[in-house]
Amino acid sequence: MADPQRARKMADRIKEVVARRLDKGLRDPRLGFVTITDVRVTGDLQHASVFYTVYGTDEERADSAAALKAATGMLRSEVGKNITARLTPSLEFIADALPETSAHMEDLLVQAQQRDAQVRAASAGAQYAGDADPYKHDDEDDERDERA
Repeated sequence: MADPQRARKMADRIKEVVARRLDKGLRDPRLGFVTITDVRVTGDLQHASVFYTVYGTDEERADSAAALKAATGMLRSEVGKNITARLTPSLEFIADALPETSAHMEDLLVQAQQRDAQVRAASAGAQYAGDADPYKHDDEDDERDERA
């Protein structure tokens, strides 16, 4: 198993190489506006998972995924030329759900704020169901003792 720091460095290098190659452009018209968000390399340096996002519609995302899948071999050979490792890791492109997840989180936060406002409005004129302080106190025990 390789050093985790070496795997991290290799992941950063693969991210640079793939992003630079995509910036130069592939000859595939299906490829849209792709951003490489992260790369994770296994401990044995044999496999790299490349996370990416695509700006556009669902159809453009699907087309870009197909284009990246078709260009995997070419991108792997490009990575092999630009890293100093005995073996070139296999590449797997995974669509990163970060934008969708962050949008969902923002929606949940808005819903929580709305519910907080509703609870605040409902509790504005609320009164206690019983006494304001339902707990026993020491002075109440003294009063009971005096009555007896």
